[in-house]
This record gives sequence, structure tokens and C-alpha cells, in this order.
Amino acid sequence: MSTKIRAALIQCKVGKDRQENLKNASKLIALAKEKGGELIALPECFNSPYGTNFFNEYAEEIPNGPSSKMLSDSAKKHKIHLIGGTIPEKDGNKIYNTCTVWNPDGNMIAKYRKIHLFDIDIPGGITFKESDILSAGNKMETFLVKDIKIGLGICYDMRFEELAKLYRLSGCKLLIYPGAFNMTTGPMHWELIQRSRANDNQLYVVSISPARGEKGYISWGHSQVTDPWGKVLAKAGHEEEIIYADIDANECDKVRQQIPIENQRRLDIYNTVSTCKSKI
Repeated sequence: MSTKIRAALIQCKVGKDRQENLKNASKLIALAKEKGGELIALPECFNSPYGTNFFNEYAEEIPNGPSSKMLSDSAKKHKIHLIGGTIPEKDGNKIYNTCTVWNPDGNMIAKYRKIHLFDIDIPGGITFKESDILSAGNKMETFLVKDIKIGLGICYDMRFEELAKLYRLSGCKLLIYPGAFNMTTGPMHWELIQRSRANDNQLYVVSISPARGEKGYISWGHSQVTDPWGKVLAKAGHEEEIIYADIDANECDKVRQQIPIENQRRLDIYNTVSTCKSKI
């Protein structure tokens, strides 16, 4: 079984020019491949500014839009598995925040629409309501790279431990969350939540943020890779950069054997997630 893979997380700058965003992402994908990246990931809204006032303007059909074409071409050219961050997806009269995954043949092998929309109001901090423009997805998504089963979430989805638990129950060894936490919640919760999801479910957690800008919605940055012990293996700063980490899914099995919490769950007392297993 092939359980090892080198991940590359691209924390790229994002501006208002879609073509420049795609050109920059393409250049960074090539660089990540040159430095050994096999599973390469882009951040949330890598092709457009993040904000409810931008989603409609930048929305594209998948897989027929220019962002999908760049992702497909890059995956095929560099013979990689490519996590296409997210883009605003137009489907009929609805818009979704959508993550796509492309294989080394340039084929789309997974598409995930953000399930939990970011609707929050923190006095003195930030007020944001994605549901003003976005529709929520209603389907989990997994895929295989080598012999590693991987689950997808997007940003705010990270806060919902039930989603991560269901992926764990389905056999996932790695969860990937393109995300863009802000300057209020980022310092407090970005690393904490990822380490919690990794530790609770004894798997790897990967998050990919845009680089921090200066205007509009400002992302916290600090893209991160966390191992099944909850240890941070790699972490970016806030500027544009690529970080790398070697992932070995066998580490999940070792941790789960040493601390067998799955077999020790008291389903006679609580059963909050296992009844959903058949829906995955």
C-alpha cells in the first residue's frame, strides 16, 4: 500500500484581477511541483477577492470556467493531484463556495460545496453573512490519492466536529480545509481548531489560507499541516509562500492503535454521530 505523500500548500496573494490570480496560482503550482509537491493545494477563493459583494461577479460554471481550465491544465502538465482551493461556483440561479480536486490526467475527481455558511456577528470584531449570496451544499465528499482516503471541508466547516467525525468513521486519514479565517477569529481559533480536529479524530488536518492583504476582508494566513497527535508539522506566516509536509497515513493507524478511542466510545450512553455513518 502507498500511504506516503508530500503535500505542498500554496498561500498565494489574491487581488481583483481574475486572470492575474490564475496566472500567479499557475506559477506557484509549477514551483511547488519543482520542489517535490505531489498533493498541491490552493486556498479558499484563490481566483477572486473574498466577500459577498464579489461572489456574483466572479462566479463561474464548473468545469467550464477559466479557473477550472487552469486547474485541469496544471494538474495534467505537472502530473499531480491538485486541490483547487475554492471558487464561487454558478449553477443555475445559485452560487456556491466550491472546492474541486483534479488528478494527474487533468480530470476532476471530486467537487465539494461548502456546507456550513459563514454567518456571524461579533460586536467590535466582524459581521459577515455568506448566506446573503451563497447557497449551502448538502453533501460530503471524499477521494483517494494513492491509498489515502481524504475528506473535504471549507473554512467554517472546520468548526463543526460532527463533520470531521463522520469523515473519520468513513476511513479518512486526511482532512483538507481551504479557508480564510479573519483577523478576529484567526489569532484565537485557527490553529486551535485544526489541532482539535486532528487530535479528536487521529488524522492529518491541512488548511490553506490566502496570503494576508491590506484592504477588504483581511485573511489571517498561517496555512498549516497538523499530524494525528495534534502536532503542527508546518506553518506559514502571513505573506505569500509555499509550505511543505510529508504525510504518512500509517501514522494514523499507529496513533489509533496506541490510543484506541474509537473502540472505547460508549455508544450505550451516547450515539450522536455513528447513526449517520451509512450516509457517507
